[in-house]
Amino acid sequence: MARVKELRKGFKAVQDLELLKLIKSEIHFELASNHFQNVQSGSIGEFVVDSDSPHSKDVVLRRKCDSGEELALSAILGPPNYEKDLVFVRDVFMKVCIKKPALSSILQFDCKVYQETDKSSEFDINNAYYLRSPTSISSSMYRGPLFSELDTELQKAFKEYLIAKGIGESLTNFLLHYLHTREQKQYVNWLKKGEAFLSKNNP
Repeated sequence: MARVKELRKGFKAVQDLELLKLIKSEIHFELASNHFQNVQSGSIGEFVVDSDSPHSKDVVLRRKCDSGEELALSAILGPPNYEKDLVFVRDVFMKVCIKKPALSSILQFDCKVYQETDKSSEFDINNAYYLRSPTSISSSMYRGPLFSELDTELQKAFKEYLIAKGIGESLTNFLLHYLHTREQKQYVNWLKKGEAFLSKNNP
């Protein structure tokens, strides 16, 4: 029985070392790669980073306009799409909330940011809501028609409205580049935690 235990222990050690070897190889590959060197990194413009925790999937930006309007923007990576041959394989889901001074109501836009070419990005509005307050959301509340069913000129006007508030190509380039780069760093940190765990009590 003792011999069997020793064999099992030795087999487990070999498995750990093999996995450790593969993790170290993946870390080396990621650190040596610059996946996003040939694409536009964009600019944050007049927004400032409000929340960017390394333990969170999303990033929150804010901007206060000269008119007193306040903008809050949250962005998170969507699922990967390998059908298109693009550097950024994941779109960005972006939520933009706009509040006017002295009003509790907000305009909320749900958008999707995507890479169009190596040098450009684009965004589409999926939904537009008028909310009495950030806490007034309920399943029974009428939140407006489907955005795609609006008059095309009205859809265009809403998009131009967001662009005028600073949601332009430079910012969408920034979000794609920043969130993908950020995810790569999070991935490497995750690999390093696995490396540290497997290295415990292993030569």
